Amino acid sequence: MTVTGGPSAGPRPLAPWPSTPATHPRRQRSQLAMLLLATDAVCVLGVVLLLGQGGPAVLVFSASVLAVHAAVGLYRPRLDLSVLDDLPLLLGGAVAAIGVAAIGGGALGLGEVDRRTLLVALVQTGLVLAARTAAYIARRRTRISGQVAHRTLVVGCGGLGAQLVEIFRSGEHGLLPVGFIDDAPRLSAEDRPLPVLGGIADLAETVRRHGIVVVVIAYSNAPEMVVVDVLRGCQDVDVEILVVPRFWQVTSTHRSMQTARGVPMVQLRRPAFRAATWPLKRVVDVSASAVALLLLSPVIAACALALRLEVGPGVLFRQERVGIEGRRFELLKLRTLRTTTAESDTRWSVDGDDRVGPVGRWLRKLSLDELPQLWNVLRGDMSLVGPRPERPHFVERFTLEHDGYLWRHRVPVGVTGWAQVNGLRGDTSIADRARFDNHYVENWSLWLDVKILLRTVVQVVTAAGR
Repeated sequence: MTVTGGPSAGPRPLAPWPSTPATHPRRQRSQLAMLLLATDAVCVLGVVLLLGQGGPAVLVFSASVLAVHAAVGLYRPRLDLSVLDDLPLLLGGAVAAIGVAAIGGGALGLGEVDRRTLLVALVQTGLVLAARTAAYIARRRTRISGQVAHRTLVVGCGGLGAQLVEIFRSGEHGLLPVGFIDDAPRLSAEDRPLPVLGGIADLAETVRRHGIVVVVIAYSNAPEMVVVDVLRGCQDVDVEILVVPRFWQVTSTHRSMQTARGVPMVQLRRPAFRAATWPLKRVVDVSASAVALLLLSPVIAACALALRLEVGPGVLFRQERVGIEGRRFELLKLRTLRTTTAESDTRWSVDGDDRVGPVGRWLRKLSLDELPQLWNVLRGDMSLVGPRPERPHFVERFTLEHDGYLWRHRVPVGVTGWAQVNGLRGDTSIADRARFDNHYVENWSLWLDVKILLRTVVQVVTAAGR
């Protein structure tokens, strides 16, 4: 089967799904980034060798220029490759690197920036421009020739979707559109440039079946939350997702956006819990919970003794909660109720319950009743930071009542969380909690965990608990 390209592209064959999947665009972009980095390094080294060292300041400049380029995003490949777009950043990077050389050289006693350093900066920037121009020309040729043609699925069979198909068919962006996906296509069968391969709910399966590596979200008639749920369900699929923003015709573009012949697209970041740094979260959990249990064991013992005198035997409370991916576990905490019976699995809150004595109320106020959950963290049921775990009855209920609630369980539940440090504790809005928790899941970083822990400490010290 053949499809017709743009005015100057001519017919371009629609390649069948290969039995061996082609190189993923993320890996190809990483290869291009490494090529650009290596090219810059060669240019810097070549200039230094050609003009002579010229003093330590030149060496400081040469070492810092690559770091500056990386910091400003010059190794982040895009659909639209343009050296002219890179030029302001290259010049700014050279100026910043000269500044680093001047400050570093003065602070370390390596000498001041002289004319030779400025000459090195000028020549090196010119060489980088030339080398990057050559690299971009080579990449465009591989795209137009079809050597780089990532199988692409367009979500939304309407005017914008058809426009994107025509843009991609030119080949200059390295994308090969193979079909649409939509529940209610706006284009008739005769007007569709490509077939509709399924409905919105079939996105993940369609991606797997047709070897799709890039998904472009145009507009469809499906409700926004339906599309969001489907996209979240694709987070285990190795696919890149580009989204055309609403009101894209009046949206100002910036370098972090992708563009294809004037159509801006935002690339959805891979979920943070799929990042290479995610395993460090578990390392921090194990080490911190072990140390905390050791240091806080006298505090836990004192709280347990006070509760033993107030509520009687059985101060350790156990309750079934729902953790990551719906797995159930036994949560531990100090029992603050006078009764020896278990707390109801269907009662939402015990705030104001007269079974809570003065000691229990004080411990709950300071969240000290939750210290035994450090053991849950150590054995892997929970994390120090994450969405708070809930009882199975309420998970089922809230999943039906609130959009996005179930997606909180993509990561381990936590002793404290983003929703809790933003005041969503006790009898507060479940919809707000789900929104805060999903924001945490999709924007996780080690620093965000540190930030939440620090704010938790402040709330405990100021008795901002229940």
